[in-house]
Amino acid sequence: MVDTAIFIGDIATDDVKKIANRIVDILVSPGVIPGLINGALTVPLDLGYLAIGYFDTDSRFKHQTERIRMAEAIHNDILNYDHVTNAVEMIFEKFNKYLTISQQNSVYRGVVSSVAGRLVTAKIISSIGAAVLTRVSFIGAASANSWIGKVTMLLLIGGMAERSISVSEELAIKVPEIYQLLRPHDYDLSYFLFEPAVKPFVEAIHIAHQLGQPYFNKIIEIVESQLNVN
Repeated sequence: MVDTAIFIGDIATDDVKKIANRIVDILVSPGVIPGLINGALTVPLDLGYLAIGYFDTDSRFKHQTERIRMAEAIHNDILNYDHVTNAVEMIFEKFNKYLTISQQNSVYRGVVSSVAGRLVTAKIISSIGAAVLTRVSFIGAASANSWIGKVTMLLLIGGMAERSISVSEELAIKVPEIYQLLRPHDYDLSYFLFEPAVKPFVEAIHIAHQLGQPYFNKIIEIVESQLNVN
């Protein structure tokens, strides 16, 4: 979820630095991605969303409609590796559109000398896809070993569904340009699975979209500085 306070009036230097530093962390150390994904996909959190969905009677009908869309998306195998990585790739392609060729060269070559940006982002995208599938598979396997586990899994699926819908709704309100990018493919429903790993890139895109290229360039300048790009 993007903090909307960042985008009211002039953007604070500290906020720009935080976004830039998180981008650098992911570019330099894709190994942090499983930790980000694992931290986001937790049973207590999803059960919490289930409780919120149960008591939020005002949104129940709307969420039921979204559940139908989700069922159709799952039937179309939206949770497979290819769909997850396609969704992430769309976000990175949009991020790269705000980078000049010179910026792409300097940022990505700051990670690995002479490696093209597409190869660097491909590694990150594949890491995110693998981490999502590993975590979701682990939750499913761990929850289905007994009748108690199967009941827990049913509750968890309900909680994950509520969480998926809630995150999609937040995305539509707070970062509509990303929602509109993902929605035609129903990828907005799977966004919660990989949000932690793409969040700083999404925030940078939103800054560029709302405040303009100069503000986006501030972030990239800090990224270049952190990577010691000459």
